[in-house]
Amino acid sequence: MPIMTIAKSGFLFILAGLLEIGGGYLVWQWWRNGAGWAFAAGGGIVLFLYGIIPTYQPEHFGRVYAAYGGWFVVLSLLWGWGFDGNVPDRFDIIGGLICLIGVGIIMYWPR
Repeated sequence: MPIMTIAKSGFLFILAGLLEIGGGYLVWQWWRNGAGWAFAAGGGIVLFLYGIIPTYQPEHFGRVYAAYGGWFVVLSLLWGWGFDGNVPDRFDIIGGLICLIGVGIIMYWPR
């Protein structure tokens, strides 16, 4: 797979992750922490946009969503660190690296 295709795919995974986690975070703030309805509505819109982004990936649905799971794990840990101050420990980092290795095998390994 050409490097530009891999770079574009990685960008799409990161964008999808930010939208999914960001939308979920807005809904979390509304439901769990009593934020206003605008948080819920904004979260719903952002989650809808998240659903569109993976359609631009070069692979089929099952492979894209399987590989996306690895990105989701890493981005969730980073989100928790950046927004809630929960610093990943060494086991989070090791687990995240294992997930990204899995992404590389599932999504980009030559077939």
